Amino acid sequence: MAPSHALRCCKRALNWIPVLFINLVVGWSYYAYVVELCVYTIHSNAERVSYLVILHISLTMFIWSYWKTIWSKPTSPSKAFCLPSAEKDRFEREDRAEVQQEILKKVAKTLPIYTRTAGGAVRYCDPCQVIKPDRCHHCSTCETCVLKMDHHCPWVNNCVGFSNYKFFILFLAYASLYCIVICTTVTQYFIKFWTKKLKDTHAKFHILFLFFVAALFFISIVSLLTYHLWLVGKNRTTIEAFRAAVFPNGPDKNGFSLGFSRNFCEVFGHRAEYWFVPSQWPSFINSLYVGPYSRKLRYLSESESESTLLARGE
Repeated sequence: MAPSHALRCCKRALNWIPVLFINLVVGWSYYAYVVELCVYTIHSNAERVSYLVILHISLTMFIWSYWKTIWSKPTSPSKAFCLPSAEKDRFEREDRAEVQQEILKKVAKTLPIYTRTAGGAVRYCDPCQVIKPDRCHHCSTCETCVLKMDHHCPWVNNCVGFSNYKFFILFLAYASLYCIVICTTVTQYFIKFWTKKLKDTHAKFHILFLFFVAALFFISIVSLLTYHLWLVGKNRTTIEAFRAAVFPNGPDKNGFSLGFSRNFCEVFGHRAEYWFVPSQWPSFINSLYVGPYSRKLRYLSESESESTLLARGE
């Protein structure tokens, strides 16, 4: 037990290395921009102040959304998806897979679940001992089932899913903005150093390298951001984009789509003033997830109100 526990602790510590790397890069970029560019290179106070204000606004939103993505605990299925004690005992004693499936199907009838495995079986997680809600998957790194799991991101050392998908997208957006601010404001000094119009100083290396790093990060981040905005518009996760969810009538890659505007609100909420803020809208904070992403028009009547769905746990 001791070696296993030690290895697990080492693994958890190593998982923070990518996060540490990002923080070191951001920390260096802040030093290079504020000290080497604004203090030592720019001589106009008006230009210096305007650059610093713009930088700090973009950096604040970037760090805020980044840390919200990191520290938002993945949401796991509620106890409603655990087998009742009697069925659990029967399930654990039973060796025949078909009988186990009958037990799961009986319990699943009382739950708002529409998706199945590729073979038509009820999706059950043995490590967590829960029936998986729609769009829920087990993360081996986090060692738990994650609701509306998109992927496990090593750069935030966390699962991106129901609890932090909005934060993740805002993190990508504000990281892109941060890179744009750096590239656009550094360009003229980059050119002056490159063409020898400015004297070689200790700031030259930082400013040249800062431009290249910001440009490379922008290209990679904006590509990922574009892909995830496309997923939001389709109401898909990365997992579903590669493997369509299986419904009673078969696989359907558009099975969760409610139309672009409603798909957008599923992630960002109905309150426009909260769309660009890394914080959940008030009405969402206390809501219980059982399957808001399972409000499928083909399975649930359009006439059912939101209050009815929540009262039923759907």
